[in-house]
Amino acid sequence: MRPKANQALNFKVLLLGVFLAFLLLFVLRSSLSLSKENPSPSPVTQTLLAKASNSKNNAEAEATSCSPACTKIPRSLAQALIHYSTSTITPQQTFKEISVSARVLEKKSPCNFLVFGLGHDSLMWSALNYGGRTIFLEEDEAWIEQIRRRFPMLESYHVTYDSKVNQAENLMEVGKGLECTAVGDPKYSMCQLALKGLPAEVYDIKWDLIMVDAPTGYYDEAPGRMSAIYTAGMLARNREEGETDVFVHDVNREVEDNFSKAFLCEGYMKMQEGRLRHFTIPSHRDGLERPFCPE
Repeated sequence: MRPKANQALNFKVLLLGVFLAFLLLFVLRSSLSLSKENPSPSPVTQTLLAKASNSKNNAEAEATSCSPACTKIPRSLAQALIHYSTSTITPQQTFKEISVSARVLEKKSPCNFLVFGLGHDSLMWSALNYGGRTIFLEEDEAWIEQIRRRFPMLESYHVTYDSKVNQAENLMEVGKGLECTAVGDPKYSMCQLALKGLPAEVYDIKWDLIMVDAPTGYYDEAPGRMSAIYTAGMLARNREEGETDVFVHDVNREVEDNFSKAFLCEGYMKMQEGRLRHFTIPSHRDGLERPFCPE
């Protein structure tokens, strides 16, 4: 009887081995199929996934005795991940350009973040500043309504601009006058470049980050970003203390290039990545006699 028992045992081992081989082949084929059907995530999704991973890791480290629900990523961040994972439309900024602002947000968020422009990247900026306040200023009312229907959680306001791109050269000369280089609240400024009709929140809040990616500026009759860049710089200078990180996109264009250098100051520029410039502007109300731009 013993030889028969050994034969039966060997047969069972053989069957088990065959089953495991087929199971391994099935798993490998399934994984290969999934990798073909689901390509690498977009740059925006990669940025958000990194933020989600950091948020979850921090929560787990700080609340090891908490219930499993404590480690869930925020709902707003989950919505952003789903949106960008399924959208065929990507923001105008490149992955490297977005990463510059994302690194600053990683250090400062939750914070106050002002964005000139409402676009396909707005949900991402709001999600990356989870727990903070992110406000978007947009020139196109119809576009605001369209975005609000899709993402009602975003805080946006309509803004009108009186300037035009073809006036940029004259406005550059105006900006050199004493009424434009004196530090003060842009709401009460006598400078023609200052935006004085913005929502009260814009003047009252101490901004940690400001992004200038609007208004439209690629043709002569467009409003251009002259006033937006100037006002961003004055909001930063007028804060009581500390410093503000200011970002300007599309610096490959003449207006964005010249006005960011003149009113955000080359001496305050931290870096340029592609079409994005990053400036760090200190308060000019801290008791020190600072020149408009550092020498």
